[in-house]
Amino acid sequence: MPLLLSPLMTFIVSLISTVRVAGFSLDFFRLWLSAWALSWVVAFPTLLLVLPVVRRATAAIVEMPS
Repeated sequence: MPLLLSPLMTFIVSLISTVRVAGFSLDFFRLWLSAWALSWVVAFPTLLLVLPVVRRATAAIVEMPS
């Protein structure tokens, strides 16, 4: 899951962030791909580390007695 989720999320977030900061300049695609690559390098291992914690937290919320 992190292998599929991290490129998609970083793709979208880096696109929005790059457009906001640089606009659609001549360097847009170079800046965006650079931001995307850096974001993915950080996001993928982060997802691997936090996913077990998030799964436990989600299970605890879902299993709470009503």
